[in-house]
Parts: sequence; structure tokens; C-alpha cells
Amino acid sequence: MNSKVVNLNPPQFLIVTFLTLIIAGTLLLKLPISTVHSISFLNALFTATSAMTVTGLAVVDTGSAFTLFGQTIIMGLIQLGGLGIMTFAVLIYMVLGRRIGIKERLLVQQALNQTSVGGVIRLVKKLLIFSLSVEAVAAIFLSVRWVPEMGYAKGLYASIFHAVSAFNNAGFSIWSDSLSGYATDPVINIVISLLFIIGGIGFTVVFDMWKSKEFKDLMLHTKIMIIGTLVINVISFFVIFILEYNNPNTIADFTITGKMQAAYFQAVTPRTAGFNSIDIGQMDDASLFFMLILMFIGGGSGSTAGGIKLTTALAIVLATIAFFKNRDNAVVYRRRLDYGLIIRALALTMGSVFVILCAVFLLELSQNAPFLDVLFETISAFGTVGLSMGLTGSLTIFGKFIIIITMLIGKLGPLTFAFAFAKQTPDIIKYPSEDILTG
Repeated sequence: MNSKVVNLNPPQFLIVTFLTLIIAGTLLLKLPISTVHSISFLNALFTATSAMTVTGLAVVDTGSAFTLFGQTIIMGLIQLGGLGIMTFAVLIYMVLGRRIGIKERLLVQQALNQTSVGGVIRLVKKLLIFSLSVEAVAAIFLSVRWVPEMGYAKGLYASIFHAVSAFNNAGFSIWSDSLSGYATDPVINIVISLLFIIGGIGFTVVFDMWKSKEFKDLMLHTKIMIIGTLVINVISFFVIFILEYNNPNTIADFTITGKMQAAYFQAVTPRTAGFNSIDIGQMDDASLFFMLILMFIGGGSGSTAGGIKLTTALAIVLATIAFFKNRDNAVVYRRRLDYGLIIRALALTMGSVFVILCAVFLLELSQNAPFLDVLFETISAFGTVGLSMGLTGSLTIFGKFIIIITMLIGKLGPLTFAFAFAKQTPDIIKYPSEDILTG
């Protein structure tokens, strides 16, 4: 992180660091000790990228293709990608007693998507302690369920792996059917879903809730995330429950309690956990379309989740409502949303749509698959969700590269790449304005 060695701006540095760690992870996964049977370099690269971007899409079965060492490498990449490279870099600096300068603070600010440099190091310390504590507690609860079933060593390992994967919204599982074997298990449903909801709501939200005594004392961002997450999860539950209620290939054969558990889990996992407790490919098309929307929106800003982020989507919705009401400003909880924030949200959304459209177009040229399968896979990759209708395993070489690039852009964000490579030109000259016809 020495600016004298490499003169890169924060977005460029993050991209280079991410690519470096992905290549390192790929080489580690190619070692004979990492796999049961040798896998291709491309499949190792795909797996490393999927883990580092906390996506969860897999071209080879994680449980059967990789040894314990290989799975540990995947778990390490998930932790690095979920909590952030710069978070661990700062930890190393603090352990070594090195000074953390403004350059490093800017990198942390960029990585954690914070609005200011102030307090980012303190946030990193809290983030590490909180994250590791939550994962440890969750692993204990999961082990209570899995140790009696699998034995001490295997049950404890499964608990730790899934706790890390769930909290970081990665969606990796050591079982080929993900969590389908526990679709009606209340302990697994509650613990795993709480993990990815907490991880996906955003660390700043969790810390703000911790220090605030009343709802009115919370930051605007926290209020929007809490209410938005609650509303969208409740709506999603009812939509999936109603649409899949009589689907014999998903939840029709479950008891009413089982149906509610499976519907709840599959309603909250698209934002952007990636676990599935029912067969995604057998779900109703209407359910799949609804899940596409959830995957595109994603979780909270500054969290382990992907997507355009819930606050981004809500900012655009609020601005649209304000326009329809002929108001000059978007207002929520007696606070006006800044014009620059609306422009940023629009830029992020349009950039995301552009990336998805390009990826879908290229996949349509290279894959012999239904359009819905391709669209679902693409949005799942971009939103770093990891849910699949079954297309991942049959991707062509070209298709794998497209999904790899899509996962990388989805994790770091289209704006990060735009700021990294676009020449920043200050708006010095003010030109006269003129209207154009719209609508």
C-alpha cells in the first residue's frame, strides 16, 4: 500500500489487488493437495473468482471436487472478499505497528463504500471484531445441529464453513444440493438466514443500531435500510409462498409449516446469499422473475452483499415519486436527498443494466440455453448471488470468462471501474442550458 511503489488511485488499486488475490487463489486451488482430481486452470479461476467476489456460482462441486485444504482456501477467499481486502490490510498494518496514512485511509474508504475518511480505521476494528464474533456464535449454533448428525470433526467443520459463507453472503456449500436437505429445518433456516441478513444489511447500519437508543436517533441510511429490508422481505415471503404453494416440484408436498419455512428462506436468500433450500430450476417462472428483481437490487451499501444496493433503488424510487408529485426534491423522514446522490444512483443503475445487457448478449451468442436461464445466471453473477437454474455447469469456455468478468464487476461495482479507467475532467466551463423533448 505504498504510494511510492505504485501510483494508483483507490479504484485502480482495489481492482489490481482483487485480481492479484484471485490469481493467487487460482494457483492454490490448482495444487494437487487442493483437489480430489485435477481440474482445469479455467475452472480453478472461476472458483477463485466466485469465492473472492462472494458469489457462490460453481462449475465444479465444492464438496466432492476439493479436498479439505482446497475448501479452506475457498473459505479464506470468501472471508477476504466479504470483509474486504483493505480491512485485513489495515489489520496487518496495526499488528506490525505501521502508520496508516491518508492514502491507506482513502483505500479503506473506497473499499467499505464510506462517504468520508474520518473514522474508517475505527470502523475496520469494529468490523473485524463484530464479524468474527458473529461467525463464531453462529458456528456454535449450527454445530449443535450438525455435530450429532455428522460427528464432531465433520459437523464442526460444516458449521464453520457455512457460517463464514452465509455471513459473507457467498452461498458456497459443501453439499451439491446446497441446503435442500434442510428445507424444513428451523435451526438451519433461522441461523443461516440471520447470518446473511446481518451481513447483507451493512456494517454501518449494525453499528448505528448498537449505539442508538431510539429509532429517531438513527442515521437516515440506517432508517431506510431497516424499513426497506423489513418491507421487501415480508413482501418477498408472501409472493414466493403464494406462487410456489401448489408447485409439486418445490414446496407443495411440505406441511404448512414447512412451506412457510422454505418460502421464507427462498424469499430472503436472493439478496444476495445464494443458498437454496428448494430446486431453483423447478420454480415457477413468475417466482424466478421476481427473484431476478431481488438479485438486481441486492443488499445494503457497505455490506457483504452485492447488487445495486437497496438504498440505490430506493433513492431512484423516491426521486421518481417526487417528480410525479411535481416536487423539486426527494424527501424521506424529513430529510432531502442530495441531487448528487440521485445522479450517482442513476449512474450506478444504468451502468449495472449496461453490464448485464452486454453479458446476456454475449452469453446468448455462446450458450445453447433458454433465455430465462441465461438472464438468471447473468443477474445472479452480477449481483454476486450465486443462485443458478443449472446453467453454470454447462457453460462454454467463453461463457465462463463472461461470468467471471460479470462477477468481478458486480462485486467491485461499475462505478469503481468507471472511476478507475475514465479520465476525470473537472466541470470548469459552464455552458448555456437548453431543453430536449423527453417522454
